[in-house]
Amino acid sequence: MHGGGPGLDKYRFDENDVVVTHEKSYAAGVPAVLVSLKRGVEQMGAVRTARTLARLNQRDGFDCPGCAWPETPGHRKHAEFCENGAKAVAEEATTRRVGPEFFAAHPVSELLDHTDYWLGQQGRLTHPMVLRPGSTHYEPIEWDAAFALIADELRALDTPDAAAFYTSGRTSNEAAFLYQLLIRCFGTNNMPDCSNMCHESSGTALQASIGIGKGSVSVPDLEQADLILIAGQNPGTNHPRMLSVLEKAKANGAKVIAINPLPEAGLLRFKDPQKVHGVVGHGVAIADDFLQIRVGGDQALFQGLAKLLLEAEDRNPGTVLDREFIDSHCAGFDDYAAHIRAVDLDTVIAATGLTRAQLDATAHALIGSSKTVICWAMGLTQQTHGVATIQDATNLLLLQGMIGKPGAGVCPVRGHSNVQGDRTMGIWEKMPDAFLDALDAEFGITSPRAHGYDAVDAIRAMRDGRVSVFMAMGGNFVAATPDTAVTEAALRNCSLTVQVSTKLNRSHLVTGRTALILPSLGRTDKDVAGGRKQVVSVEDSMSVVHLSRGSLTPASEHLRSEVAVVCGLATALFGPEHSVPWAAFAADYDRIRDSISRVVPGFENFNVRVRQPDGFVLPHPPRDERRFATASGKANFVVSELYWLPVPEGRLILQTMRSHDQYNTTIYGLDDRYRGVKGARRVVFCHPDDISAAGFAPGDRVDLVSEWPLPDGSVEERRAEDFRLVPYPTPRGNAAAYYPETNPLIPLDHVARGSNTPVSKAVTIRLARRT
Repeated sequence: MHGGGPGLDKYRFDENDVVVTHEKSYAAGVPAVLVSLKRGVEQMGAVRTARTLARLNQRDGFDCPGCAWPETPGHRKHAEFCENGAKAVAEEATTRRVGPEFFAAHPVSELLDHTDYWLGQQGRLTHPMVLRPGSTHYEPIEWDAAFALIADELRALDTPDAAAFYTSGRTSNEAAFLYQLLIRCFGTNNMPDCSNMCHESSGTALQASIGIGKGSVSVPDLEQADLILIAGQNPGTNHPRMLSVLEKAKANGAKVIAINPLPEAGLLRFKDPQKVHGVVGHGVAIADDFLQIRVGGDQALFQGLAKLLLEAEDRNPGTVLDREFIDSHCAGFDDYAAHIRAVDLDTVIAATGLTRAQLDATAHALIGSSKTVICWAMGLTQQTHGVATIQDATNLLLLQGMIGKPGAGVCPVRGHSNVQGDRTMGIWEKMPDAFLDALDAEFGITSPRAHGYDAVDAIRAMRDGRVSVFMAMGGNFVAATPDTAVTEAALRNCSLTVQVSTKLNRSHLVTGRTALILPSLGRTDKDVAGGRKQVVSVEDSMSVVHLSRGSLTPASEHLRSEVAVVCGLATALFGPEHSVPWAAFAADYDRIRDSISRVVPGFENFNVRVRQPDGFVLPHPPRDERRFATASGKANFVVSELYWLPVPEGRLILQTMRSHDQYNTTIYGLDDRYRGVKGARRVVFCHPDDISAAGFAPGDRVDLVSEWPLPDGSVEERRAEDFRLVPYPTPRGNAAAYYPETNPLIPLDHVARGSNTPVSKAVTIRLARRT
């Protein structure tokens, strides 16, 4: 494996009991098993842990509430889960409880002083709670009274557009479909969702390039690939089950190239704890090459590689490009080729931090591959030029005809377990008219057509007084969004905030004048309605739809499913005679699926097909038949000017990221085993030479100060206080730290062009000595 950088010495920062050791050179293995069991026993007890994990990701069990990585079709291992999946289940299936007594003992002001980790560790919410104007404590409220309160607030608005409705990616297909239906019946398209913060750049880019905002590959495609490029992604922590697929691809002869600013353990070596070599052996080396790219240099890399491919085709016509595919299925090639030929490779080298030899070797690998997949995650999407970067990655594949053939294609690796399904179900502020027409025909309603607010625009609207009611179906909006001070002030500017949640989080404490907490069932919980057990469905990252069946006794008799919450609110808001049969939907989820089958393309005969052992795969025209629903009717080569972010003198470019003890905004613990950090989260990883050049030493405490240029030429600063400097093999001029601790550094207006996604992976900062 090539690339890399200096390793770590061992440091102990005694004041906070922070230990930093050598970063790990492998992922999973026996430590992952031990940590999974330890967390399970701590939260659930031994017996409940065994029973619960045995049902995780099984055909007759429940879908992991963590990431959206799919299962291999045809069979499932008995332990079809990863360490982080086990942690997610332990958090949800915990025996700890947060009831009225807890809220009576803890005023909101006190809870605000606790960390996100402490809040999450308190346990499952058990009762609907209300925080009334001027009150210091939440108090219990009956469900019907809560629904009436929300309905009264909504009806009192001057316009439906004065409300915004957020959705987390853990919401099931059935709940998401009903939620967007309620919102459109109310009269608005204000539907911010978690996609806006993560993969919106992927959807925007792919829609323009190939006509559908979803990936084009399956698990078998990855296993059959000759070459897999993994850019801006850390599967060892964020999608650990992907590693077993990469291991199989390697066994089949695939070459894997990791493209990332940080050396990540999961892309170095994988120890599968279900195999002998993963327990007593050295495991499997995953990446054949490691391109340690500078933050934000990926677009330059893809354009540079495209230039090398064009030049190789010039030297040996007909041997590199797939001219038949380009001529038959693509538009814009000539303009794109002219643009790429003008790219300066010296600029590419400066932007990426790579060598010419690394560029040539990667181009050689592309030329030698007949089946190439490019995978990516937020390292690409959360950049100012994220949309253009993904389009340039897609352009690179189009040059060689790598769309619509087995073993090849685009693979955006999604986060939350049903984030892709939520969008399919209509959770989007600008759904196409065809979807809205079908929705109107099914229910006899008239959906609004004006586009609504995404997440960033919803914060702006709350800040400016244009939105005064905010409702969240799951998630932790305060911790997931940028510019923390602005976001918190925006929410406090509302008349009502509503959170549908399983566990306590910071969004329950940053409230409007009135606030509601509505406790819901989780994916692991048994859902009984209409006298029988109900099941829900989800769509994974590769467009496979399958069922999820909870089996645990709910944490409280006062919990309601997300479906029941939506239907209860809709009945209070619209009355029992509404044209949508809300009560019938709440009693029988099959009826919801029947309506979905008539509204959403690809879901025909939904109830029958989803009960097949592995569910069913949604249609994907580029993958299935090389048909592209773009304006040109073909796959588009999109021309984008090369953009990169040079490091200003005395500054660093910060990327925010998760620790290994974290999933999105949920903090499982205070360790990052793979990066060698124990007992802390307020750390910033920097190259040792950058630390010394700034006049600091490892372990020093610093403030991080971000700098945001304003139109008048001045610079606006934001500060995140008290971080420990940790030497780490990052590229020179780059730094990394965990979110949500670093969210205050990201201006609300620092967004990706075209997708409005917050740019969390390229923040200019300086290190400031604490006084």
